[in-house]
Amino acid sequence: MKGMTLLVALVAALCWAIGNFAYAQEEASAVRLVDEDVRIPVSSGNYSIAAKILRPDGIGPYGAVILNHGAAVSAEERRTESPELLMHTAAHFARRGYVVVLPLRRGFGATGGDFAEDAGSCRNPDYRRGESAASEDILAAYEYTQRLPYVDGSRMILAGQSAGGVASIYTAARAPQGLVAVLAFAAGRGGNPARNPGVPCAVEPLARVFDDIGKQVKVPVLFHYAENDHFFNAQTSRLWYDRFTAAGAHAEYVLQPAFGKDGHYIFSEDSGVRYWLPAVERFMAKNGIPFEGMVPSQAAKPMLAGQTVQ
Repeated sequence: MKGMTLLVALVAALCWAIGNFAYAQEEASAVRLVDEDVRIPVSSGNYSIAAKILRPDGIGPYGAVILNHGAAVSAEERRTESPELLMHTAAHFARRGYVVVLPLRRGFGATGGDFAEDAGSCRNPDYRRGESAASEDILAAYEYTQRLPYVDGSRMILAGQSAGGVASIYTAARAPQGLVAVLAFAAGRGGNPARNPGVPCAVEPLARVFDDIGKQVKVPVLFHYAENDHFFNAQTSRLWYDRFTAAGAHAEYVLQPAFGKDGHYIFSEDSGVRYWLPAVERFMAKNGIPFEGMVPSQAAKPMLAGQTVQ
């Protein structure tokens, strides 16, 4: 029995090493990426949002991913929000032929302004108001991206982490033209591990939002979580998924094994890619969405870092 246990451990270690080697090889590939800083005007308001673009260095046209950040509990953390925190994650999409746009919504980082997504008290939250405000900024980034000369506007994806995942699904309910899928990682609102680990406040009010948008979202959605998410435990995230699909939406729920100290960050931490990327690859293949790695000839010019365009 001891020998069998050792064999299982060795096989697991070998698989982990092979997976890490594959992702290291991908990062070392000759595919060149360009990053650009932009300001995106929001037509429904008198402000603009800051965003980062990471894309293959070529003429395209490429599909596009609007990658949306979460929402920290404190105002100080929101002020320090930056696209740089998800750039390493964005690179995995860019190396598969996607332009990745990382917008900063109102009240975050370089965009500044008032925090527009506050749903109010946990006793009586208005999640629809908060998600509507978030979706205004996301939709502005979406429409801006569709007009870029190197983007194929018929292959658009909304993706997000935590609050950004919910906001992405909510935006999909507005049926933007060209949308083909939504990727929601650790999606939820109301989590506060310091107060109540795993169980967010106002679970049912957010479930009612999923009841509504589940009737409106017409593209496939991936709900991706880890077992040890300290913001949203599996029982809660599964409830939200069940309410969403019961309303008629087409979605897939993936619960990965425990990751690190808090599985909520499986998507944003470097080492989490060996878990979430295969799940995304399977989801894309199942839904007929191209997601293969690029070859060097598809993007062969030298990298340009930090180029700014207006």
